Amino acid sequence: MSVEIPLAEYPLRTRDKLRYGDTDRQGHVNNAVFSTLFETGRVELIYDPEHPLAEPGTAFVIARLEVDFRAELLWPGEVESGLRVASVGRSSVRLEQAIFQAGRCAASAVTVIVLVDETTRKSRPFSDAVRERLLTLMPNSPAP
Repeated sequence: MSVEIPLAEYPLRTRDKLRYGDTDRQGHVNNAVFSTLFETGRVELIYDPEHPLAEPGTAFVIARLEVDFRAELLWPGEVESGLRVASVGRSSVRLEQAIFQAGRCAASAVTVIVLVDETTRKSRPFSDAVRERLLTLMPNSPAP
């Protein structure tokens, strides 16, 4: 994502509290922690009790994670993360995510996750229900 998108444009939002242990010797949140913050949003999407994407016998794996660092995150504080679906394939989905602190975008990410069969460890097509749920999280889709 090259253009900053406001948090309101992401249909799924989460919060995380930053911890002192998240900081590095420069006094800001370590870049490795950003991946953990992005994970929070993905996990809430995949394991949402009302609309679980990981059906029995399946799991999601990350095929791509691209992070653009835009600003420092500082402790103490909280962050808000947003997630939306950019595109849906046969067994993969491209997610756009962003992390905000005090209304400012600190990082954005593009993540591709793939649905796999837990037995064969190979990609598995989305069910109609999963595909429909993912499509509701695309820009200009009805609210989930």
